[in-house]
Amino acid sequence: MTLQATVSMSWVGTVLAAAQQQGVTRETLLASAGIGADELDAERWPIDHITRLWRAAVHCTQDAGFGLKAGAGVGPANFNVVSYLLQSAPTLREAFALVQQYQRLISDGGRFQMIAGRDACWVVYHPRQGTLAFSPHQIEAVLAAVVVFARWVTGSALRPQAVQFSQPRLGPLAGYREVFQCAVAFEQAFSGVLIANAQLDARLPQADAQLAQAHHAQARARLAALSARGELAQALRVWIAAQLQGQLPTRAQAARALGLTERTLARRMQAQGLSFSGLLDEARRDAALQAVANGKRPLAEIGQSLGYAEPSVFWRAFRRWTGITPAQSRARTASGRG
Repeated sequence: MTLQATVSMSWVGTVLAAAQQQGVTRETLLASAGIGADELDAERWPIDHITRLWRAAVHCTQDAGFGLKAGAGVGPANFNVVSYLLQSAPTLREAFALVQQYQRLISDGGRFQMIAGRDACWVVYHPRQGTLAFSPHQIEAVLAAVVVFARWVTGSALRPQAVQFSQPRLGPLAGYREVFQCAVAFEQAFSGVLIANAQLDARLPQADAQLAQAHHAQARARLAALSARGELAQALRVWIAAQLQGQLPTRAQAARALGLTERTLARRMQAQGLSFSGLLDEARRDAALQAVANGKRPLAEIGQSLGYAEPSVFWRAFRRWTGITPAQSRARTASGRG
């Protein structure tokens, strides 16, 4: 488990603005969330703060579709410097890769994963909660923002092939159809948006390589300023993912790969609130979702490749991650994969 995630104030502003549009003042919302007005002067908020804000916004507005509306209302200002990077990217696929690379500038309260298919690709969102349970409205806002962002950078009325949530439906079905304009499923293995490869690879109208280089430099500088904590976690995630070939990698092996003694790596991980077992579990989950969704390899073989000696152990782990079995997950996503 890592130290508590944080979010940028631009994303905090998304919640405040959406509530204000429904007649809830900033002062009322902050008071309901138990957050002082002086907290708005902070550079970033801990993830629990914005979770309280989401809960308070839903309570104050009494709107079960609040998250959808908040996400659907995002614009370039909500993504800070990342907005310019996305706008100058050559394709939507590369724009999503930039979101993965620089997402921490917006929020590190979750991660995006791309699951590739023959005709379409899932853009999956994995939330990362703090002490408080992640608000389901936050997840709805993120997926709505993904679709709005895709329409914004492509300059088109892009329609996903499908949208699904790991959680139950929160509001009227008509609200989901209005935002996504496609089939929406609930209580699935993961939360994500399915976009056709043709749309992901079409050249964007405002692609500009020279501008992109300048925006990259600015984004890298801001990312470096946040701290080295994310760098160590990311280096470990990349290394662990590359080692998942039937045998589980160890912390001692990771230390050697990073040119450190195991004691030094352990000390740095402890100081930064990182757990090797937690990072390993994340990597196995991501690899399992990718392999199961592809629909080709036998499920038992997938489990074995991820270091699970018995299929039953893999089944239990997958159910813990997603709430359903690998077989159920493959059956539910097969029709949308193309």
